[in-house]
Amino acid sequence: MNLKEAQHLVNGTWYAGDEGKDVIDPGNGDVVGQVSWGSATDATAAADAAAAAFASWSRSTGRVRADLLRNAADLLAERRDELALVLALEAGKRLPEAQGEVDFSVEYFRWFAEESRRATGTIRPPEMNGRRHMSLRKPIGVALSLTPWNFPVSIQARKLAAILAAGCTVVGRVSEKAPLAATGLFEVLVDAGFPAGVVNLVHGPSRETTAALIEHPAVRAVSFTGSTGVGAQIMGQASGRIVRPLLELGGNAPFIVFDDADLDLAVDGAVLGRLRNTGQSCVAANRFLVQEGVAEEFTARLGARFDAMTIGHGAPTDGSAVPDLGPVIDNDRVAAVNALIDDAIGGGARRVTNRTDVPAGGSFIAPTLLADVPSDARLITEEVFGPAAGVVTFSDEQDAIDKANATEMGLAAYLWTQSPKRGWDLPERIEAGIVGVNDPLPSVAYAPMGGVKQSGLGREGADLGMEEFEEVQYVAWKP
Repeated sequence: MNLKEAQHLVNGTWYAGDEGKDVIDPGNGDVVGQVSWGSATDATAAADAAAAAFASWSRSTGRVRADLLRNAADLLAERRDELALVLALEAGKRLPEAQGEVDFSVEYFRWFAEESRRATGTIRPPEMNGRRHMSLRKPIGVALSLTPWNFPVSIQARKLAAILAAGCTVVGRVSEKAPLAATGLFEVLVDAGFPAGVVNLVHGPSRETTAALIEHPAVRAVSFTGSTGVGAQIMGQASGRIVRPLLELGGNAPFIVFDDADLDLAVDGAVLGRLRNTGQSCVAANRFLVQEGVAEEFTARLGARFDAMTIGHGAPTDGSAVPDLGPVIDNDRVAAVNALIDDAIGGGARRVTNRTDVPAGGSFIAPTLLADVPSDARLITEEVFGPAAGVVTFSDEQDAIDKANATEMGLAAYLWTQSPKRGWDLPERIEAGIVGVNDPLPSVAYAPMGGVKQSGLGREGADLGMEEFEEVQYVAWKP
């Protein structure tokens, strides 16, 4: 595998463009590779290749697709450590988290290998003799898979596995901030035996390449993960050609702690739910809503855990232990998170954590917890995407629900209680596509992933993930 250069893949051929951009290790500023910088011409060529391959691939059997997807899962598992190290370097991930991301990606290919053999239709009993009524599921056409830098392998895997299982061909575009391991994933698919043109990959300016791809007449679906603002732009572009959008967008997940919660488990869950991937996750716990009776103890314990965390490069080469927290993706993210912290403190919030020192040479932020945060502070109303959070108190169940739902985002939410009644009843009152009850990591390949309100449209994973790339055809037959 060439994991030092992210090249284009069009119709089974890898090639480098005339221009390249450096890929930077956010843990130390070193150059770890290059990404070929393409244009709308490369995007159009990739869509042309996917369109040409669609006729034969869409008619392949579920067994053929399943075998290839299983091949991909096995190859990805074999290359796990190699890909994970590159992922840790380019995205700043802790090595164990990078390994976990590749493992999770394997599960998507295994799951959709099984789903590809379960495509179903229906036969309705006729109301008049001599007729038959059937519905069939057919692949929608060429699909686009557009993914961000924070989970560049697993998010791409979640989309690719479903698209290919449905019988669609695909053009992918990955973020230039972390393109190397994701390109390695496409290499896995080629080596697994997917025919030329079925999987294609281009790099280049996002606006230019995305516009060229959505405007291509063969493209029928676009799956995008990223910010709500960019998602709205893509939805607008897709509407011009009636291209089906599948959007997994920004989040502002509440982490609700009731006074009957097991605080040991709640604090452990808060650390993991907020700081996994250094807080750079759309489903991360974004704001802590804590019942008044336990707010002081929860906040003090969580702040102490934040202060005790070790910070450093996610894949140290000097023999030192892997730190608890790595860098954020770049210095722009450092500035953005610090601006949210400063805004909250300026509005009257109180700093709970004492830690401010960070290693030199990388884009690091000390994990920060604030209390007494105003409800209109940007730390509460916006997606933080970094290792900082605020605590807001609530009085009773209705107050908790009102505060949890006081956002236009609705991707994930977390609920901590030992009450079976609350655990059963309250998720239905929370406006979120995913709810973890005493569980900070609810995502699995066999469950649906997606949000409500401005957090997106459609679902990925589970059986629903494949249906997003299928059309339903009705057949009335008079034999």
